Amino acid sequence: MNFWPRFAAAALACAFILGFVAPAHAQLMGHNTKGDFGLQSGTQPEPGFYLSGMFVRYDGDTINDRDGNSIALDPDEKGELDINAIALGFWWVSPWKILGANYGAMAFPAWANNKFQAPILGVEKKTDLGFSDLYVQPVNLGWHTSRADFTAGFGLFMPTGRYDADASDNIGMGMWSYELYAGTTLFFDEAKTWHFATTGFFEWHGEKEGADATVGNILTLEGGLGKSYLEGAVQVGVSYYAQFKLTEDDFGSTPIPPEFEPIPKHRVWGFGPELSVPIATEKTLYSILSARYFWEVGARSTVEGRTLIVTATFPIPSVGL
Repeated sequence: MNFWPRFAAAALACAFILGFVAPAHAQLMGHNTKGDFGLQSGTQPEPGFYLSGMFVRYDGDTINDRDGNSIALDPDEKGELDINAIALGFWWVSPWKILGANYGAMAFPAWANNKFQAPILGVEKKTDLGFSDLYVQPVNLGWHTSRADFTAGFGLFMPTGRYDADASDNIGMGMWSYELYAGTTLFFDEAKTWHFATTGFFEWHGEKEGADATVGNILTLEGGLGKSYLEGAVQVGVSYYAQFKLTEDDFGSTPIPPEFEPIPKHRVWGFGPELSVPIATEKTLYSILSARYFWEVGARSTVEGRTLIVTATFPIPSVGL
């Protein structure tokens, strides 16, 4: 199978649901959704069952080369990558202790679509909303102290979404992915109103189905600096993410044309505001609504754009106040 003509034709996809390849750079992406954790990313919630609904919107309008320069064959005919994804999260935190931490588990089934336009290449492609790859986290551990929280665990992405190595309308990525993560939330005052958090996700991958290609290892950092009000019910601050390809993609026996060597490793940062507010009555908390918006900067060998993430988290049963 010859990947390279498709790569040069800018076949793009999304880190949430697909792999994407920047023109003439043969760059493959992993599964991790940048920005899905923000303020207090290193904090596990109190024991209980939580149902979350998440909406992700990504608008990418710039493709940067390995030096960070925008690739534009025609300034008046720029390309565009629009992605919409919806996920349901099921998160259970138990009172059981492992190494002093509360044990938990979660699962996130997701549905997504995407639209890619490259007028200069005569390309306009849109996929319908469909079931994507399934994320499961069988080990989710959380520690709590007076001035810091800690979290660690293991997750995996299952190739349940539609994928064909020769297709251009994939919704899944056609590979198993695995991640180890660890994070912390530091509190700067005794009342825990000021906090800074960061969580690191180390991701590695199996071979893509029918493609003789394996995505390189990826490190993603997520967190934020924030202030809590009303005993933590309201949070406002600045969230961030940063993603780095640590090792090169492996294309197996597929020969790499000299013009593509060396294959670059992508990176990108995102920064923006976050706001969380409760949906409650005087006596009952029904949900926490959170919104984050990121502007991406410093992209190398990847797309640069903007990300909107909105989540609604419901404790089940509702919490009495």
